[in-house]
Amino acid sequence: MTDVIHLLPDHVANQIAAGEVVQRPASVIKELLENSIDAGGTNIKILVKEAGKTLIQVTDNGKGMSTTDARLCFERHATSKINSAEDLFSLKTKGFRGEALASIAAIAHVELKTRQEDDEVGTCIKIEGSEVVSQEVCVTPVGTTICVKNLFYNIPARRNFLKSDTVELRHIIDEFQRVALAHPSIQFSLFHNGSELFQLPEANYRQRIVNIFGGKTNEKLVPVEEDTAIVKIHGYVGKPEFAKKGRGEQFFFVNDRFIKSPYLNHAVSAAFEGLLKDKAYPSYFLFLDVDPKSIDINIHPTKTEIKFDDEHALYTILRSSIKHSLGQFNVAPVLDFDRDSTLDTPYEFSQKGVTPPKVEVDPNFNPFQNETSGGGGNSSTFRKERTSGNSWESLYNGLGGQELESSGMNQVEFESDEVTGNLFGFSDEKEAGSTTFQLNKKYIITTLKSGILVIDQQRAHTRILYEELLKNITVTSAVSQQLLFPLQLRFSTNEIEHLKEIRESLEHTGFIFSEIKKDSVEITGIPTLISESEVAILLEQLLSDLENDVPGAGFSQIDTLSKSLAKGMAVKSGTVLGPADQQNIVNSLFACKESSLSPYNKPIFITLTVDELDKKFM
Repeated sequence: MTDVIHLLPDHVANQIAAGEVVQRPASVIKELLENSIDAGGTNIKILVKEAGKTLIQVTDNGKGMSTTDARLCFERHATSKINSAEDLFSLKTKGFRGEALASIAAIAHVELKTRQEDDEVGTCIKIEGSEVVSQEVCVTPVGTTICVKNLFYNIPARRNFLKSDTVELRHIIDEFQRVALAHPSIQFSLFHNGSELFQLPEANYRQRIVNIFGGKTNEKLVPVEEDTAIVKIHGYVGKPEFAKKGRGEQFFFVNDRFIKSPYLNHAVSAAFEGLLKDKAYPSYFLFLDVDPKSIDINIHPTKTEIKFDDEHALYTILRSSIKHSLGQFNVAPVLDFDRDSTLDTPYEFSQKGVTPPKVEVDPNFNPFQNETSGGGGNSSTFRKERTSGNSWESLYNGLGGQELESSGMNQVEFESDEVTGNLFGFSDEKEAGSTTFQLNKKYIITTLKSGILVIDQQRAHTRILYEELLKNITVTSAVSQQLLFPLQLRFSTNEIEHLKEIRESLEHTGFIFSEIKKDSVEITGIPTLISESEVAILLEQLLSDLENDVPGAGFSQIDTLSKSLAKGMAVKSGTVLGPADQQNIVNSLFACKESSLSPYNKPIFITLTVDELDKKFM
């Protein structure tokens, strides 16, 4: 028989390796950023076009490469970081496999420009599909610039698997944030299609977190510090009251390398036990410094998973340090820099004693003495002033019963203390004859010919609003209520980008945005079904849902937006509804196209027939 095993060509092997290392444009940015950091760059600039599908350019001011190194760096398993297998357990750099540039060059058009400080001119190399097209001398500043164009141009199947520009840009921003958080001493900037997304100056850890996630993050952070023989922990956790429904702001860094660890994540959740609401997740930015010999980072192609020698000890130390920090936060006094100094006690009165108040009494005042009778001059004057000041009855002199009736004053009704909400704008005119009633402030009970109907009021209202919002976004615009004073809300850069994407859809639902800045939005109009106090909560929940579901462009994004808004605007379980609102929920529900299931495919109502009730009494 003939031999069937043969060696793969280098370009095929590189394409296979690229399948592990380069999954999407965000993977390219991660590898290039790590190379720039290893090269000692202090100012790194990233340019992206069409979410990295057309162009990814990373420029740094690092030490650059020589002509030989520039050519050799594109060879597979070529690296300057390790020389032996033992070096894998003492790594202090980002890249070490020597696969990144070779894999990227196998599936894209790559152009490299680099120059060292001692050289007068630099080197420019162009590679297409692992083949060197040209290598020549060029004029370039000190450092390295790598342009990656037409990603997956020679693997159309892989290119077709890429998501929309919105989704791919979201992954790019995630990778950018992970690298930027780990290195606050380096300046980073990110541009997409000519617009600036991030401009991060050199800062400390807290400032870098605030620069990335917005100014509102500063008040949410609680510092965590712990130094032991096993691990040194520093960073921040979010206050329990600011916990979110999603896991967006959760970051672990081990030796300045972002990792994913469900085990350590459970340690953080255990520290917050009893402090969080149901299905809420805390934010954390935690940096762990450990001995490089005690970890193995060579177990995953993307190096986001690490194996620890003693995970149990790390778990215990991490949970205890976070609990300790949260305890300190709860008992420590808070410095209020916005305090009004005019309310403070003046310095000259701080040591002064308390003087009891004096009561002045007119000894000549006689309440039974007429104004015309004699008396003390002071008393008469006092009585005249008092009488003239309180003779309010004189305002109604000359008004008899007929005048009151003609003015309509006898028909004035006063507002009662109990104010009930009205969901649909109808009055409760036929409360006595209503065919519905509310059970346990959660279910609406109504009758059928064959039995009774039990409706979950929250799910039913969510379905009603969901179909109404879909109609408003795709067909007609909803009515908006104008705010007397514009509402200012602060968001992170990533959240602002999401709001810009869905701005048109939100305006169809009733929102009016007068201005969207880099880290805040100004709202002048909101839908009629929500109050001003609910806007911030509703938008934060919407952004969290969009980020977790990662919808693409088109109907899937509109569907996610409608579901999230309907869930936030719907009447909640525990809300008391009047008979008219109950009846209108029933009527509106069965006017929907799909009345049996909520937007999240949960049953809205159940029926109990007379036969089923009869069996209960047998």
